[in-house]
Amino acid sequence: MVGLLGTKLGQTRVYDAKGNLVPVTIVLAGPNHVIQCKTKATDGYDAVQLGFGPQKEQRLTKPMAGHLAKFKAPPVKRIREFRDFSVAVKPGDVIGPSVFEVGEYVDAIGLTKGRGFEGVVKRHGFRGGDLTHGSKGWHRRPGAIGNRLFPGTVMRGQRLPGHLGQVRRTAQTLEVIQVRPEDNLLLIKGAIPGANGDYVVIREAKKFSKAAVAARKAAEEAQAKEAAKAKEGKAGARAK
Repeated sequence: MVGLLGTKLGQTRVYDAKGNLVPVTIVLAGPNHVIQCKTKATDGYDAVQLGFGPQKEQRLTKPMAGHLAKFKAPPVKRIREFRDFSVAVKPGDVIGPSVFEVGEYVDAIGLTKGRGFEGVVKRHGFRGGDLTHGSKGWHRRPGAIGNRLFPGTVMRGQRLPGHLGQVRRTAQTLEVIQVRPEDNLLLIKGAIPGANGDYVVIREAKKFSKAAVAARKAAEEAQAKEAAKAKEGKAGARAK
C-alpha cells in the first residue's frame, strides 16, 4: 500500500495523452519525510511513518519533538502511517509524487468543507413546504415529529437540522493524469474532499490495484495491435 500526505491546492483542466480535456485536482504531495519504519519483529506489524509540512520546532509538543529527534527527522505538522508500504524506504529518506505513475488509480481522503448549522432542505434534501395556500413560514421547515404516546422521544437517526460538513470522506478510484516530481505535484482526475489548502491523504486505490491497471493497459495495447494489423490487411487488399 503506497501512500502520501499532501495539500489540496485547487482545480483546473488539462489535456491527457489522448487529447481529451480532463478536470483535475492539483495536490502538493511532497516532500514526505520517512520518519520511522516499523516491522513485525519490533512493533508487531509492518508500516512506514511519513511526515509532511514544515513546522517550527517550538510549536511541537514535547512527546512529538522527542519522537522526531529519536529518528533525526525534521519538525513536521502532519504524521501518518501506511501499513505494508510497497516501496523500499528507510528513515531519513524523502519521497514524493514519483511513487505514483500516470494511469494509476488512487483514493483521496480528506475532511469535507464545513457548512455550519444547516436546515433539513440543504442537509437532507427535503422538498420543503408548499409556497401557496396559506403555508406561512413553513417553506423550509421539517414539519412536526410528534409521535403521541410511544415512544415519546426523538428516535435515534431522526433527520433534523444540525451541523453539516467537516467529516472524513474518501473519494475512491481516481485516476492520476499527471505526475510532476520537480514541483511535487499530482494532478488527479475528479474532485477531492476538502477546501483548497486542506490536508489530504493520497493512497493506492483499494478497489483498482496496479495489477488491474497493468492488465487494462495490456488489453488496450493488444486491441491497438489488432487494429493496426486490420488496417494493414485492408491496405494490402486494396493494393492488389
